[in-house]
Amino acid sequence: MANCAIVGINWGDEGKGRMVDLLTEQYDIVVRYQGGGNAGHTVINEHGSFALHLLPSGIFRKNVVNILGNGVALDCENLWKEIEDLNSKGVSVTPENLKVSDRASLLMPWHRELDCLEEDRLKGKKFGSTRQGIAPFYSDKYQKKTIMAGELLNHEYLREHLKDILEWKNLTISEVYGAEPFTMEQVMAWLNDFGEKIRPFICDTGAYLRRAQSEGKSILFEAQLGALRDLDFGIYPYTTSSNTLAS
Repeated sequence: MANCAIVGINWGDEGKGRMVDLLTEQYDIVVRYQGGGNAGHTVINEHGSFALHLLPSGIFRKNVVNILGNGVALDCENLWKEIEDLNSKGVSVTPENLKVSDRASLLMPWHRELDCLEEDRLKGKKFGSTRQGIAPFYSDKYQKKTIMAGELLNHEYLREHLKDILEWKNLTISEVYGAEPFTMEQVMAWLNDFGEKIRPFICDTGAYLRRAQSEGKSILFEAQLGALRDLDFGIYPYTTSSNTLAS
């Protein structure tokens, strides 16, 4: 079975979730390779109706391994809420069937805050953001100022890196927007809660995929949103902040 990518042809409301859910019967691995929690893939099955914002749509197949790749905006809080929701409805989500790239960057609480502050500032000229922090997140990633998921495995390094980033980020929050800055205690409390819950899922997904490919396993790549939302080839600036296309 050849590898395959599913990408929306327009804005991303074409029903990708149900197509991935259908096709995963023929695949070993489903990779969500970009985007954040600002869109939902709806899947309806015997367990109920689900709107998956971060989890790959192959999560309902018992023999499928699901991967959140390094291009994803990893919101630990919302990911954990999705995992809990599925577990409560009889869908098992464990480190065996969900793997999170150690190179995925974390979408932090200040990204959502900045998203809201900027939309409010723009007023009638706003882009129509979902206020989930996606644009501020990718802006920080391209500035090399994000926390990577793998850092959750090293508390000492994490705290030092976080201290530097928080000092820089608070300059924008307080000086540009006049809002209350985040404290180290607030952010560490958030990470100690939701980051710790996600830790068991974090691994080197690149190595895992290379092994899987050498073993002849089939891989399905799941995009979030569609071609017209692609940052480089979509209807700029009314796009998302990452590349949705298979390339």
